[in-house]
Amino acid sequence: MAGQSSAAEARTGDNLFLKAVAALSTLAGWLSAAMIVIAVGITCQMIFIRFVLNGSTVWQTEAVVYLMVGATLMGLPYVQRLRGHVNVDLIPLMMSRRLRRVMAIFTLCVSIAIIGVMLFYGYEYWHFAWERGWRSDTVWGPKLWIPYLAIPLGFGLLMLQLIADLVAVLLRIDTPFGLGEDA
Repeated sequence: MAGQSSAAEARTGDNLFLKAVAALSTLAGWLSAAMIVIAVGITCQMIFIRFVLNGSTVWQTEAVVYLMVGATLMGLPYVQRLRGHVNVDLIPLMMSRRLRRVMAIFTLCVSIAIIGVMLFYGYEYWHFAWERGWRSDTVWGPKLWIPYLAIPLGFGLLMLQLIADLVAVLLRIDTPFGLGEDA
């Protein structure tokens, strides 16, 4: 297949911290998958109610949207662990091992900083919804802190996985960008 990356899933070695973060990222991936399955089930139920029973739906569309956005955010750390995010490894492949390591450390530090900012504002947004009792303006009207919780959780777990990736590179448990030593 064209475009296949040689990067493999993040290595943990015997490091307890890396194993714990990998387990959390995997759990988040399973939660994300479950949310997608539930959203598909609700969509099927909504179609049945609307087109077979000729009834109206109240909560289904909003629930599916919240579940899909939540699944996207909660799936971030798992995809990072599997190195499934879109990347261009042409430049790292052209670099020496030493320079590739420096670039990986720099890239991970910048990524952690950016995700840290998103985590801060995501938490603040969730906290406003919690503290002020925000509700959706729809007929269903769920408390918005519940779906908004996926923002700080997803970004928090992604930041934790990025920190684990950085630790793995610094301790030489994993290779920069997941590229093999022969790359």
